[in-house]
Amino acid sequence: MNRRQFLVGAAGVAAFPRLALEPARAVALATADLESRVVAVDLRSGSVRGHIATRAFPRSIERVGSSSAVVCHSELGLVSVLDVRSLGVRHVVGGFGEPRYVAAHPDGRHAYVTDARRGDVALLDTRSGRVLAREAVGPLARHVSLDRASKRLWVALGSKAHEVAIVDVSSLRPRLVRRFTPPFLAHDVGFAPDRRHGWVTGGEGRSLAVYDLHSGRVVATPAAGWPPQHVTFDADRAYVTSGWSGSLHVHALGGRQLLANPVPVGSYNVQQDEGWVVTPALGRGYLTTVGLDGTPLRSERISRSSHDACIVRV
Repeated sequence: MNRRQFLVGAAGVAAFPRLALEPARAVALATADLESRVVAVDLRSGSVRGHIATRAFPRSIERVGSSSAVVCHSELGLVSVLDVRSLGVRHVVGGFGEPRYVAAHPDGRHAYVTDARRGDVALLDTRSGRVLAREAVGPLARHVSLDRASKRLWVALGSKAHEVAIVDVSSLRPRLVRRFTPPFLAHDVGFAPDRRHGWVTGGEGRSLAVYDLHSGRVVATPAAGWPPQHVTFDADRAYVTSGWSGSLHVHALGGRQLLANPVPVGSYNVQQDEGWVVTPALGRGYLTTVGLDGTPLRSERISRSSHDACIVRV
């Protein structure tokens, strides 16, 4: 049996066993906020497969293409680029004030990183570890989403945002177009895969706003759990978590609620990929795996606290 190892920084090395001919499996990479590492969890079995040592305070994480994942260390002003194939740290990128969240470009190489302190969006080359461009979008730039045509970003300006910035990225480099005011203080933003709907979640109220992207009008305001909520999508569903309520709601892309299920309290951020939905629990350290039908499959405690997770194939 051949064994692969994580390539990690000076903080340590962790073994990651895998049969040479074993097909790639879906693995969640979950940030362990208080333990300076990312935890790799096999989604089929729920078992921890290993750890990747990182700089302190890894918060958000996003997969970029098939070979990279980007981690924001908000307190340190650093961004780590992980190599998914070797499961190690490829680059540590400085020059940020308070990096918060990442939107991956479908070219598999570039990513957009919001910087709350600088109030801008940075274009990051994950292969070289270089910031190629920046664009000022407004104070407290935070949650970010790239539309399905890869032409525009929505950026929530704060955790209780009065405005959402629209940023043109049709030429790859970001350019602020305008800002709009949602019907409530906003938290998370997301573009549905039908290319017709954009979603805004609440930073203060218990409701969501679903926009028609062609007209710019709000077409639905579904009820939600306690704020803040977060949203992710598969082909025909939206998954909305409320960490304070300990709930995951499943909606049609146009806003109609289909069902709701409990998840551990603290399950804020949520991501869908590779046929799985995962939501980690801030302050509690549980990683909950959910099927595409919205049914929670398991919750495993993987750390003292977990802010975010993404899904990769290894």
